[in-house]
Amino acid sequence: MKKISVVVPCYNDSNSIEDMHQRLTAIFAKDLPHYDYEIIFVDDYSPDNTWDKIKSVCAADSKVKGARNMRNFGFFRNVFSCVLLGKNADATFLIYGDTQDPPEVLPDFVKHWEDGYRAVMGQRKNSYNSFFIKILRRIYYKLLSWLTKSGEVEGISAFGLYDKNIVNVLHQIQDPQPYLPGIVSEYVKDIKIVPVTQEEGGRGFSNINFWGRYDAAMVAITSNTKMLLRLTTFFGAVIGFFCMIFAAVVLVQKLLFWDAFDAGTPSIIIGIFFLGAVQLFFLGIIGEYVLTINNRSMHRPLVIIDEKINFAKEENKEENTKEKEEPKNEYDQNN
Repeated sequence: MKKISVVVPCYNDSNSIEDMHQRLTAIFAKDLPHYDYEIIFVDDYSPDNTWDKIKSVCAADSKVKGARNMRNFGFFRNVFSCVLLGKNADATFLIYGDTQDPPEVLPDFVKHWEDGYRAVMGQRKNSYNSFFIKILRRIYYKLLSWLTKSGEVEGISAFGLYDKNIVNVLHQIQDPQPYLPGIVSEYVKDIKIVPVTQEEGGRGFSNINFWGRYDAAMVAITSNTKMLLRLTTFFGAVIGFFCMIFAAVVLVQKLLFWDAFDAGTPSIIIGIFFLGAVQLFFLGIIGEYVLTINNRSMHRPLVIIDEKINFAKEENKEENTKEKEEPKNEYDQNN
């Protein structure tokens, strides 16, 4: 009997833990009775009573496991570490704890997985974000798709079903700020995209504010493309070329019309401020890349789990979600 591990990253999701558990167990009982399963709730150190709700569900159902991070490690790190916890199953289904993504799509995901797709990922058909956020998100996906070789499909998040061999590959990724959709797009060629209608969610609001979205966007861009840095070099060369032409024109005009031609203090001031703004902008881009390099050079653990419930003894001995020995990579052998 094949086993599916359902991993649920949580943060301030106390209102939806029990609902998620009930819906998932009903799906396996009705639509997937021939599959063994486990449900793993991972709390990223929520300030509300999310962990108490997880402990309650774990006490009532032995198939439910719970893990709590020692501190809040952030969205990307928590989501990536959740996928790694499903290493003992044949496939890992990641769904966010706020219930915006309906778990009822799991049977369709499993069908596509059984058809041979290594990864089945949900694509949002709608959004409850503001109009401003929707426009920024659309621009971001267009930019990321243009900058990256693998491309980025709009509306894709980590929500999806991943084959065991893909999870083994993810265990080998040594990245302290892993962007899961970008990594999957880079390493997996047979991906099935399934449109999904989002629900409003049990929390009623998003945990990620504007600055959180900006941080997520910069992590995705700096982790998946070098094109932006190369564009800064190209753009700087183009600006320098036009500045040389402008300087030559001013010099010629000054020589031809020495008394009548004004040197043009305003144009000098405008030029200085323009070039200064361009330099500061590109220094910011370079700083983002330097920050990414600095984070990767520290070799810190992805997350540290402080408490586990209903895990096997050998699983509880692990200090964090990264195995000390790299798991065998079967992905290349089976392709």
